[in-house]
Order: sequence, then structure tokens, then C-alpha cells
Amino acid sequence: MDFALSAEQNAYRKMLRDFVQREIAPVARDWEHAGRYPTEIVDQMKAMGLFGLLVPEEYGGADADFVSFALTFEEIARGWMGVAGTLGSHSIACWLIARYGTEEQKQTFLPELATGQRRSGIALTEPQAGSDLQGIRATARREGDHYVVNGAKTWITNARYANPLPTLVKTDPTTTPAHKGMSVLLIDADLPGFTVSRDIPKVGYKGTESCEVILDNVKVPVSCLLGGTEGRGLQQVLSALETGRINVAARALGVAQASYDKAIAYSKEREAFGRPISDFQAIQLKLADMATSVQAARLLTYWAASKLDRGERADLESSMAKLFASEVALKASLESMRVHGGYGYSSEFEVERYYRDAPLMAIGEGTSDILRTVIAKSLLSGAEVN
Repeated sequence: MDFALSAEQNAYRKMLRDFVQREIAPVARDWEHAGRYPTEIVDQMKAMGLFGLLVPEEYGGADADFVSFALTFEEIARGWMGVAGTLGSHSIACWLIARYGTEEQKQTFLPELATGQRRSGIALTEPQAGSDLQGIRATARREGDHYVVNGAKTWITNARYANPLPTLVKTDPTTTPAHKGMSVLLIDADLPGFTVSRDIPKVGYKGTESCEVILDNVKVPVSCLLGGTEGRGLQQVLSALETGRINVAARALGVAQASYDKAIAYSKEREAFGRPISDFQAIQLKLADMATSVQAARLLTYWAASKLDRGERADLESSMAKLFASEVALKASLESMRVHGGYGYSSEFEVERYYRDAPLMAIGEGTSDILRTVIAKSLLSGAEVN
């Protein structure tokens, strides 16, 4: 087994780390507190080709391996997790279109998605349906060469910039089981009846917007049905969530690593009773546990990503990685705050942002409890961990 990154992956990580330290870390705290959208950072990520990570080369993308994909989210989230979110949903949309789109859809959307000229997201969650996607109520009724779409979506990242927005709907709400009547439509955000109604106020995950989207008799051309065949939407989406869980696991890893970095640096600077607090065993135990957990999360995340790189299914592995890494981020951010003592509770220190950002990773792309049931069902059906 080779647990080392390749020379190319190491060089890529160094490039990302330099970019984050130069362009993101110095402004993250102030911009986050000001509620400022990171336009300049997004523009630089476009120039670096990061919006085309999962777009095939023939359509102008980077066609990155999934370990490099994970590295991207880890390093950017280390600087500012919210900024990494602008790439996350976009990348899922790119993968969906590249994997399942018709050739016309690929030619139409992927080249501009690769450069960031177009951006995207994915609209799954509704006010009444989150983990239970078969419970969505958004419908698409076919009328001639159009679908008439009605419904509401919520917690949509990139909603104000996404065009098209892949949207999970029921093209046949009467079918049983429900998933056989579900499809994905690539909806043009400029169509009449498509409205981003509001930005949802959040404790953390700032820097990118999370919105409610209203679909009121939106007439979507039949040519925008992903893949051209109805009834395959849920399978398409669940497959895409493997990549989504890799990116969320990697974001959690970035937050956990940043929490540890701040804790160990502060422990060397802060003195108590005439000694650095790093000399005290109570602090050393926290640092040791944090470092061990972060590295375990990293190996689990890269292991899941490497399975995708081998062309294998990784629903079990990506679920494990996302579950474990998100829980590590929660604990590491809290332990880092404890190491900082009273200063950890101050908005003048970065660690309070990590503490606010970490819970999202235990909720988004499948809550921790939902993922535990996914993992258990896979194991009980005969899946092996090896």
C-alpha cells in the first residue's frame, strides 16, 4: 500500500496552500464578519481552473482525480470553509452533466462551467423534504415540448449564480415507488417564474449564499431533462452524492486541521504560571487526540477518493469518510476553543469561526445519523470493508 501523494499531487497541494495563505487567510475573518461575498477569491479560483475540476478534458475541464479533488476542498476549507462551498455544489452539477447528460447538454453547458463563466449548484432539499428525497413535492408536468415546474427548494448553495440549476422534481408523482417518477431538470435561472426568494441567515458557512428558490409555473424545455429519459433522477442524484460526500469530508478535514493548527500554535505562545501551556499534560493530551483524529480522517477521506479513482463504487466508503471527518471537525473545533480558553470565544480569533462552520458538515450531504444507517445497511447487505 502506498499512502503517499504523487509528485503531481504534492505540487498541486503546495500551489493551493500558497494561494490560500496569500489570498484567503488574510481576509477570511474580516470578510466573513462583514457578510462580504468573496468575489475576488471566486475570480481567482476561476482563473486557476478550479471550477472545472470534474469536467472532462474534451469539454475544457481539468478532469481531476478524486484525491486531488479532495485536496482542493481540504486546503481551501483550511482557509475559509464557506469559500470552498462555492466549488462544492458546482462540482456536483458538473459531474452530473458529464456523467449523465446528453451530448447536446454536455456541449451546451460543460465548457462554460469549466471556466466558471457559468456556475451551478444542485436543488434537492425542500422545506418538507431533506434526508427523505422521495418525499419531495416539486412537480414537472409535461405539456408538449415543455415541462411546467412548480415547487420550492431550500438551502441551495450558489442559488444566485447557478445557471443552469439541476433540480430534482417528480415528473410522475403518481408512480410507486416514488423514485421511479423522479427526474432532474437543468433549469435556466432566467426563465419566468424562477425566483430566488431569500438568503437564509446562518450561524456559520458564510461567504457563499444558501437560498430558497421558488418555481412558479416555470416552462422548462424537454431538452433540459438530464440524460433525456424520465424516471432516473434519484439514481443520478444519489450517485452524484458520492462525490458530494468526498468534498464535504474534505471540507470537514480542512476545518479540523485548521483547528489543530491554531491550537498548537497558541499553546506555544500562551503562558500560565510562567510556562507555555503546551508544557502542561492536560493540553498535550488534547493536542495528541486532535492530531491523531485529523490524520485518521484524512486517510479515510483519501481512501474513499482513491476508490472512485479506480472506477469503483464508493457509497460505503464516502459515507464513512464524511461521517467520521465531520464528527472530527466538530470535536477538534471545540477542543481548539478550549485550548484557547476565553480567547477562543472571541470573534477576534479564527477558532470561533471553525466552531460555527463545523456543524454544517455533520448535516449537509446526509446527516451523521442518516449516514450511520446507510453504512449499516451496506454492511448488512454484504458489503466488506477492506
